[in-house]
Amino acid sequence: MTKLVILDRDGVINADSPEYIKSASEWVALPHSLEAIAKLRRAGFTVIVASNQSGLGRGLFDADALASIHEKMRREVRHHGGDISAIYFCPHRPDEDCECRKPRPGLLQQIAKDRQITLKNVPVIGDSARDLEAARAIGARPILVLTGNGRKTLASGIPVDEVFEDLEQAADALISES
Repeated sequence: MTKLVILDRDGVINADSPEYIKSASEWVALPHSLEAIAKLRRAGFTVIVASNQSGLGRGLFDADALASIHEKMRREVRHHGGDISAIYFCPHRPDEDCECRKPRPGLLQQIAKDRQITLKNVPVIGDSARDLEAARAIGARPILVLTGNGRKTLASGIPVDEVFEDLEQAADALISES
C-alpha cells in the first residue's frame, strides 16, 4: 500500500502572505520544508498538495501565474531530491460556497476519488483550522504545524491532536513511525 501525505501549501511549504502569493517571485520556501518533502519521498511517501487559492477567484492572479508558482515549487522540491505527485487547489472565493474550499472536504474527496483509495488516517498537514477540519471531515489524520498561521490556530483553542514546529518535524515523526 502506498504511503500518502497531503500538505497544505501556504504556511506549510512556503511563507504565507495576507496579500496572497501572486507570482513565482513571491513564492519563498520555508526553512527545511523542501528537505522535509525530500525525506518523505525517500521514505516511500507520495506527497500531494491541497490548497485553497481564492486569489485566483478574486482576480489577484491568473491561471498562468498559479501554474508558474507551482512549477517553481515543484522545481525547488526536485532540486532537493523530493517530488510532489499532484497539486489540487480550490480557485473559489469564500462567498462562492463551493464544496472544494477547505474546511469542506471536497479537495480531499477528489484526491481519494482520483487515487481510488480512502483517506482514513492519511496525514493531512496544515497550518490553519480549515486544514484540520477538512481532514477530520473525511476521516484523515489532521496534523498542525506552527509555521504560517499555526501558532494562531493553536491559540484559538480548536481541538488539535498532533502539533509539530514545522513540516520537517512532522515529516520526521511520520517517517519514524512508518
